[in-house]
Amino acid sequence: MARKDDLNVKTDDQLQTELIELKREQFNLRFQSATNQLEKPSRVREVRRTIARIKTLQHQRARKTEAATASAQG
Repeated sequence: MARKDDLNVKTDDQLQTELIELKREQFNLRFQSATNQLEKPSRVREVRRTIARIKTLQHQRARKTEAATASAQG
């Protein structure tokens, strides 16, 4: 499970890459769950929450950039 501190030190590109990988894993886990081949059901929850953490961090960074741009213009 990715910790918040681990995610904070990553660049935007690294976060985007990890997000894509996690979405792919989530897709595969969903199929495994549907066919009753899921070995670790808790992994579904971990992946879902890590995706949410990454999206939250990306949104916070985007808002911070917006605010900096707006204050520089105004």
